[in-house]
Amino acid sequence: MSTSPAGHSVPAESAFAAPYVSGDPYADYRGSDAAFTRLTDLADRRLGAGVVATNDEFFADRENLLSRTAAVFDVHDYGNKGKVMDGWETRRRRGADAHHPFPTDADHDWALIRLGAAGVIRGIVVDTAHFRGNFPQQVSIEAAAFDGTPSVTELLENDGAWEVILARTPVRGHAANAFPIDSERRWTHLRINQHPDGGIARLRVHGEVVPDPAWLDLLGAFDVACVTNGGSVTDASDGFYSSPGNTIMPGLSQKQDDGWETRRRRDKGNDWIEYRLAAQSEIRAVEVDTANLKGNAAGWVSLSVKDDETADWAEVLPRTALQPDTLHRLHLPLPATATHARLDVYPDGGLARLRLHGNLTPTGTAALAARVAGTVRQG
Repeated sequence: MSTSPAGHSVPAESAFAAPYVSGDPYADYRGSDAAFTRLTDLADRRLGAGVVATNDEFFADRENLLSRTAAVFDVHDYGNKGKVMDGWETRRRRGADAHHPFPTDADHDWALIRLGAAGVIRGIVVDTAHFRGNFPQQVSIEAAAFDGTPSVTELLENDGAWEVILARTPVRGHAANAFPIDSERRWTHLRINQHPDGGIARLRVHGEVVPDPAWLDLLGAFDVACVTNGGSVTDASDGFYSSPGNTIMPGLSQKQDDGWETRRRRDKGNDWIEYRLAAQSEIRAVEVDTANLKGNAAGWVSLSVKDDETADWAEVLPRTALQPDTLHRLHLPLPATATHARLDVYPDGGLARLRLHGNLTPTGTAALAARVAGTVRQG
């Protein structure tokens, strides 16, 4: 192994992948099992993320960077500009003249990313799937924290707002290049640079959502488990068919796999999901939605909470029957103060969304404000 200027290890194996001939285009793909990829993707389009600008997208559109599906490749698909690629790809850079044919060391292409949810970034995946001989030599990434909804001009003109969170680092072609990020700051925007040019299929920005406590205070009551408000899944019994993280995504479930579905249990146990809430909250009402789950919805559900990472679970909603493909609105007998929640389903099956309606306590508001200030890491 060798070390890049950024301190990241670079595999001794060639950065290049073999030219694709036929068969499975992912057969020689170099994947990643980095632990941070289990965290929320702050650049998820479903949270409102977008690629707001780039200096060049001659061969392939910048919007492909945040597509939720794996990049596809058709060896026979060519257009008027050349090979059709499912990613962001710029033209080949050239030098000043015939005696200086190569780009300078400073030459690079860039794209601006608006995160769907502001937060602390724990790791980034720069996926060069199917870019085998046309991936960038290196990438670097900068981050910034802006208030409100700045224009592209404001993003580009405010150089002092940007901080390098990944120095220029070599990448491999046809691979998921995973880079841990060491920063406790809350970010709203990224600028990814590719040196000197080339193509990137997908960009994933994993971390912890840190919402604006002033905004949550203005809302009054809100969903304290929703990912956009700072909620997250910490553990689950099963995610065989679809991710438990879908249960706290914003908006309505659009189809069956836009929810959480487990495999069929053949024992006497039950399935469950554990959540970390936005901060300490007072929960007053619960919504359990089984939309699009008709022959495979959970039969019953119960809810438990605890007010500290190490506390014991206390049931606040007893086992309640569910109907398939139905929104259930349930009130708690008494408001429940909690930092964590656990949803148990019996015996198995699935649900589309969980909503825990309430508000932050004064303690929760203070803790969240400290996170925004970058002084406290979430436990």
